[in-house]
Amino acid sequence: MIVGLIIACEVAFWVLLAAGLAFRYVFRMPRLGLALLLCEPLLEAVLFVVTAIDLKNGAEPDWRHGLAAVYIGFTVGLGHSTVRWADARVAHRFAGGPPPVRPPKYGRARAVHEWKVAGRWTLAALVAVVLLQAAVWYVGGDGGTDSLRAWQSRMLWVIGINLVIAGSYTLFPKSGPTPEPQSGPDSGPDSGPEGGSDGRSDGGSEREPAKMR
Repeated sequence: MIVGLIIACEVAFWVLLAAGLAFRYVFRMPRLGLALLLCEPLLEAVLFVVTAIDLKNGAEPDWRHGLAAVYIGFTVGLGHSTVRWADARVAHRFAGGPPPVRPPKYGRARAVHEWKVAGRWTLAALVAVVLLQAAVWYVGGDGGTDSLRAWQSRMLWVIGINLVIAGSYTLFPKSGPTPEPQSGPDSGPDSGPEGGSDGRSDGGSEREPAKMR
């Protein structure tokens, strides 16, 4: 039942997201669209309550309950950025909004972007760890909590991997492409003895902006 509910929550998340953006930008009903988007957190609340009730009724904690905690954590940490990502693209496509900003590719700006991404993933993993720990305390020492502890270990790995990736962009920043040197008007075999006064170098200098475009 828990796995089926997780799948239903994931499907409902995307259905609400698509419906909310459609009403907001396509049908020009922003209030209704916003109301649908605000229903997203209710999905995690339902999953949390059902999981807690299942444990309270004596269910043995297993990987399904751990997966539910991880799903809620990742929705909390990554759900808002996912909504913003989709909102920017739908607004550009249907409402004349500005084109979505692409992440930087090089240098310090890329490193800052990677740390922001790592921060969101770390938040998601930490929320999952807290929920898993709450489930361990809720079950108590008599119940088997090995599967919940295993999920906590996986979340620590997620945090570590993201920190390593972000740190690598800081310690070893990716350099942008080196611009090609442009030749001056006096260089090249076609230049005349007086520094290109024969007119052929003038034509080359006029064509140079066309190549740059």
